[in-house]
Amino acid sequence: MQPVEDFTKVESIFVRERNCLMVRAQFTPIYTGYYLHLMEHQLRYANELDAALKDLMAVLTLHLTARPWAETIAWTANLRAPRVNYFVTGSSTGENITGRLFTEDVREPDRNLLYSQTLVAGHEPRTTTVHVESNDPIDWIEHYYQQSEQRPAKCFRLDDENYVLVAAQPDYDEEWFAALDAESVAKISEQEQTKLLETRKFQFNCGCSLERILPSLSSWKGKLDELFQGEDVIRVNCPRCGARYEVSREMLEDA
Repeated sequence: MQPVEDFTKVESIFVRERNCLMVRAQFTPIYTGYYLHLMEHQLRYANELDAALKDLMAVLTLHLTARPWAETIAWTANLRAPRVNYFVTGSSTGENITGRLFTEDVREPDRNLLYSQTLVAGHEPRTTTVHVESNDPIDWIEHYYQQSEQRPAKCFRLDDENYVLVAAQPDYDEEWFAALDAESVAKISEQEQTKLLETRKFQFNCGCSLERILPSLSSWKGKLDELFQGEDVIRVNCPRCGARYEVSREMLEDA
């Protein structure tokens, strides 16, 4: 088991008298794992896209902690400009979050859309589509809560890679909630009566491997000449994290 400092610790806190749930975390451990992953697989994203992907991983991690443990959630954001797909997915039981960008052959939508799929073992997947107006994942999570969760939420990007999600509960203090800003949310633990409900931990980890990638190419076994086109190896990317793997003809013949 990896030492706890390799994980981002996420706290779920109930704000008494305000009837709000606050979820907060410092994301340096996840971001460190993410950049090590990019270096290992020689991946590089434009700065603006990279920053948005990190934000999206952060807000999904907070949302996962606000949800039941059994859920695995995947979000895909399909944007018009820049024409890009953001993909992030995570699981509380797996203690992991991962994600990647798609910048090639991206279908242009008529508007920015956020797709959410929630998986629970033994149940049919639940899918939600939310229209988002901006290119900021902080805004996306707030729109998602309003449209899908049917309750308001506010998300804040604070200093030192800290993020906070505040989600309203039944009979919440509407005036207090409406007045929340980055300065006041950073002081909630000092100024409000709070109760720590639970702590979860996450790391950047996809769990993919060459052994898991090979079965996805099994349909090409009878068409290897067409697949390899005279090359000794082909390069395959993991659809979840973008990791690059080299696959030879022999690997597919033996798979």
